[in-house]
This record gives sequence, C-alpha cells and structure tokens, in this order.
Amino acid sequence: MKRSRFITMMTVLAATIFIFTGISRAANEVKLTYSIFFPPTHVQAKAGEAWAKEIEKRTNGQVKITVFPGGTLTPADQCYDGIVKGISDIGMSAFAYTRGRFPLMEALDLPLGYPNGFVATRVANDFLKAMKPKVLEDVKVLYLHAHGPGLLHTKKPVKTLEDLKGMKIRSTGFSAKVVEALGAVPVAMPQGATYESLQKGVVEGTFSPIEVLKGWKQAEVIKFTTDCRGVGYTTAFFVAMNLKKWNALPKDIQKIFEDVSREWTDVHGKAWDTSDADGRAFTLGLGNQVIELSPNEAARWKKAVRPTINGYIKETEAKGLPAKKAVKTAEDLITKHSKKKK
Repeated sequence: MKRSRFITMMTVLAATIFIFTGISRAANEVKLTYSIFFPPTHVQAKAGEAWAKEIEKRTNGQVKITVFPGGTLTPADQCYDGIVKGISDIGMSAFAYTRGRFPLMEALDLPLGYPNGFVATRVANDFLKAMKPKVLEDVKVLYLHAHGPGLLHTKKPVKTLEDLKGMKIRSTGFSAKVVEALGAVPVAMPQGATYESLQKGVVEGTFSPIEVLKGWKQAEVIKFTTDCRGVGYTTAFFVAMNLKKWNALPKDIQKIFEDVSREWTDVHGKAWDTSDADGRAFTLGLGNQVIELSPNEAARWKKAVRPTINGYIKETEAKGLPAKKAVKTAEDLITKHSKKKK
C-alpha cells in the first residue's frame, strides 16, 4: 500500500515537473522574424535559412526564427528601416539599395578588382571591423557577405567601350557611377525587377555577378556576358538585427548568434563562388556567349573607372569621413585575402 502510494506521488511529481518545465521553456522561448529579399530558391536565401536553423539547433530550440524570403515581409530597399522599426527582427539586404545612406560602406562596392565572392566576403567583414561606421549603430550587425566580381550582361555583344556607349544598363549603388564612367546610361532597380525590364527592353543589359544568370534566370533574357573582372566591383550585403531585440537576448544566446554568424561568412562566400560557376554553366548551356576583353581593352576599362574611385574619395572626405583610409583598407584586404587559400 505504502509502495503504491509512493509510486503515485512520484508519478504526480514527475508530471508536475514536466508541466512546469514545459511552461518555463515556453515562457523563455524567443520567436524572431527574418526578412530576406532573395527568392526562396536562391542559394543565398538557402544559406540564410540554414543559419536560422543552426541558431535554433544550438539554442536547443529556445530561439525559433521564421524566415520570409522573396521580400515578402519587407522589400529589398526597405529592409534596413524594417529592422530599425521592428517590422522584422532580422533582415538581409544590400547596402547599395539605399544609396547614400552608408557612405563608408560604399567603399566596398568600388571597382577594385575583386577576384571572387569568398575574398569579397572576408574583405567586407574585416572592413566593417576596421572602419566601425557609426551609421550602423542603430542595429546589431551580425555579419556581412559579398558577391563575386560584377560583370556586364547584355542583349547585344560588348567587346569595347565604344560598343557600350549609350546603352541603358541596370545597376545599383555605386555601380551606377561605374556604368556611367564606362559610357553607358545607368538605370537603378533591384534584382527582382531586372528580368522583366530586360525582357521588355526597358534596359539593354545589367551589371551583376554572373550568378544572377541562373539564380535570377536572367540568362533567359540576355545573350552575352562581357568578362570585365579587371574592374570587378562587389555588392556588400548585411545580416542585421533589431537593436532592442538583440539587447533583450541573454548573453549566452548572443554568443551563439555571434559564433554561428562568424562561421556563416565563409558559408556565404563559398556559396557565391559556387553560384557564379553555376551561372556561367547555365548561360553557356543556353547558347549564350562569354566575351573576354583583350588586355589592351581591359586596361582601357580600368583607366575609365578610376575617376569614380577618386571622385568617391573626394566626395566622401568632404562629408568629414575617412574615405581615403576606407579605400586603402579595402584594397589592402583584397590583396591580403587573395593570397590566402580557401
């Protein structure tokens, strides 16, 4: 009898502990939203989703992140403000989509000759640590990533600067000035609008990494790619969190976020390079052509865009910002990381 009563009491106690543990766990659960402008099938959206799942795994389910890809929560150009205002708790987009707002970060987007996305991503994160721009202090920047060299993709062949003259080319951020320096007409628009604009003839080409030809299916509406990597620019993308939400996280959870984010920079960098290779194969598979510039022509393009770099320095220094240091830092980091093996 006593044994039966003891077993009953232990069963009730275990059930009570289980219930209260469940309630406590539910009370401590952190639910976050994550806005990503890349379409759900894009490799960078998938990398972002994998990051969110890794956070959930390492916090033993205490943090749950709901991902909204394709700009369904906030459009690309409103993502940063969406984070600040709490429309989304976390967001991924490009600094270039709000041109002029992040002047020091624009140094990363200059045509400095980035060799690939892996290098560009490591450069971007080290640049952020070195320059510490105050304009980003209204969010918690978790990490950055950056694509491989921006190349020219057009509906008609471009082998010389003369071929490019007067063409309407989609570009964003500082790459618009690069397009202008090369003699073309820049037209600003996010990637999501580019396919239809190329299809309808609103623009005659786009300046982007070659991955867009598959990732955004743009190989279907262009015929040629001009490999002008000597003036290869990148676009830096941020993954940032609402500052109040960040500050509300326990220190041990913050450490997990930082640890995973540090690891995920290389995940994104390698993904950019894989998707560049896929984009090249995809466009060639459709019968499109990749045009290699001659050494003399490549030198002409490099000379043509140099004033944009000098102009950026002059314009940004006039705002009281260390632009010369920013450009030198980016150039030195490209050299440093280009020498390293993956």
